[in-house]
Amino acid sequence: MPSLPPDRPPAVPARGPWHPSPLIRGSVALHVGAAALAMVRPHGWPWALGAVLADHAVLAAVGLWPRSRLLGPNWTHLPAPSAAARAVAITIDDGPDPQVTPRVLDLLAEHGAHATFFCIGERIERHPQLARAIVARHHEIGNHSQRHAGYFSLLGPRGLALEIGRAQQAIGDTTGEVAHFFRAPAGLRNPFLEPVLARANLRLVSWTRRGFDTVTTSAERVLARLTHRLGGGDILLLHDGHAARTRDGTPVILAVLPRLLAALSAAQLTPVTLRRALAPAAIRSAAGIAAETP
Repeated sequence: MPSLPPDRPPAVPARGPWHPSPLIRGSVALHVGAAALAMVRPHGWPWALGAVLADHAVLAAVGLWPRSRLLGPNWTHLPAPSAAARAVAITIDDGPDPQVTPRVLDLLAEHGAHATFFCIGERIERHPQLARAIVARHHEIGNHSQRHAGYFSLLGPRGLALEIGRAQQAIGDTTGEVAHFFRAPAGLRNPFLEPVLARANLRLVSWTRRGFDTVTTSAERVLARLTHRLGGGDILLLHDGHAARTRDGTPVILAVLPRLLAALSAAQLTPVTLRRALAPAAIRSAAGIAAETP
């Protein structure tokens, strides 16, 4: 498996201001139109209310679709140049976990692979040495909210900003790094999230495929989900926190990861951090060096 030199990854450009998606613009227009109808034709208020409720139902349904781009930008694949360079991203959520994360780091090191860990702010504060170890081994830390609250997608702008800002501060204070990518808890969100991410210079990332390794105890089934039609540009999701256990008590990620890394190597795919995916030339260079090595 080609590995990348452990130099500092490229700078991440500012993502720019928030621009509402067509769905959000349409929703705003519908609300304005419904209000105007209710004022001009009061007897038509049931129709106006019905339209507004239907719109809210659509927005809620879209928020329950983690890979949707209807609420704003969302990385479900790596950028095209990195995909062409046969890069993939292994992303690992819900840590750091003192029982699992150190072993995950060792497995990645054995295979010369790099990953992005979407960490929970509270867990970083509880296990700062693990967060520093992730960065020291040239992996990347992403923002996964402060508490990973089950009601995250129900929060308003202020609540979202607090959850994201506190996690961002925990990452910076502990590791000295700035997170550039965000993953919502369980991938669920609402229309207020994207403006908050824009102000924090964070990019939303979901995945190409996930192993459901928090609920599936079979390593074979998790591996099959992750490797089905595996190709350049894929973003894969595993968990070091909240990991399910196999029958012998092994965290599923530890049973899956060596076989997944072997599959990537056999397919000549290079696992990179999300930040590194913005520098496809370095990925091609590393892959070329590996191919020339006898």
